[in-house]
Amino acid sequence: MAKFTLIIYDAPMVKERTLTALRFAWTADLEGHKIQIWLFENGVYLAKKNQKPAQGLVNHGQMLEDLINTGVEVKACIVCAEARGISSIELIDGVKLATIHDLIEWTANSDKVITF
Repeated sequence: MAKFTLIIYDAPMVKERTLTALRFAWTADLEGHKIQIWLFENGVYLAKKNQKPAQGLVNHGQMLEDLINTGVEVKACIVCAEARGISSIELIDGVKLATIHDLIEWTANSDKVITF
């Protein structure tokens, strides 16, 4: 099985890329691949607690939380989070703030790196 690092740049509900990334992560995890998700730029909003999308819309935060509960590791860029006024206490449980050094380690040790 492969190890995938997914890098997500977009906030939830801005474009479909975030949902596509989560669907990819969910399917790859179900197939037994190792998944790591890195949240960059506006992608850090994906990790914000208590998302309440309008009726009929997908709850991206819940999807991320469900992935974490299956063992998917999620890290958010600390510089990106701080620039947007997001602190660690506002993040979904299991999401860790990390530095670019962590992303370099992840990508160096991944079979595939995919950006969304």
